[in-house]
Amino acid sequence: MRKLPLLLLFLLAGTASAAELRSIKVDYDRGEYSLVSEIWLDASLEATYQVYSRWDYSTKFSSAIVEARDLEPDDQGRPGFYVRNKGCVLFFCKSLVRQGYVEREGNRVLRAFANPETSDFEFSNEVWTFSEDKGGTRVLYELHMDPKFWIPPAIGPYMIKRKLKNDGGDAIDRMEEIAQGFDNTEEAAVD
Repeated sequence: MRKLPLLLLFLLAGTASAAELRSIKVDYDRGEYSLVSEIWLDASLEATYQVYSRWDYSTKFSSAIVEARDLEPDDQGRPGFYVRNKGCVLFFCKSLVRQGYVEREGNRVLRAFANPETSDFEFSNEVWTFSEDKGGTRVLYELHMDPKFWIPPAIGPYMIKRKLKNDGGDAIDRMEEIAQGFDNTEEAAVD
């Protein structure tokens, strides 16, 4: 009878998250920031892509995103997005809005471009590249942005990287859980 709790613990350990933050690099040059990161999720490419391509899911995995939604396509037929982040670096707290359009290449590449007229950024361009890797999905993320607000250049990159490393693990675990739910319900679809 004592073996049952040990077996249960073993089975639960086998379902623990395998999500992995493989790398993250933040650079700053003349007011512009660039970020490159790589993660791996134990979920299919199609399901992982669905998590990223539905902006309204963002609040489910990121505590920094307080509001997010998919918007109607623009006059060129490109899907739109709206995201409002709220976060603090040291004593500096800010709410930031990004609103723009999305470009997609199947379920392999997702690009988001913020409109400077409706965003707190002169520009904010993001690219996610998805590939199958070791039975899961590798996600390469690239961000290039120029905020309309001032971030101290001496500590900005360090604090951004630290915040992402400290909070990113929980976020990718939640992304993986949502993607695995798609895999289990066969809801994931290819664009």
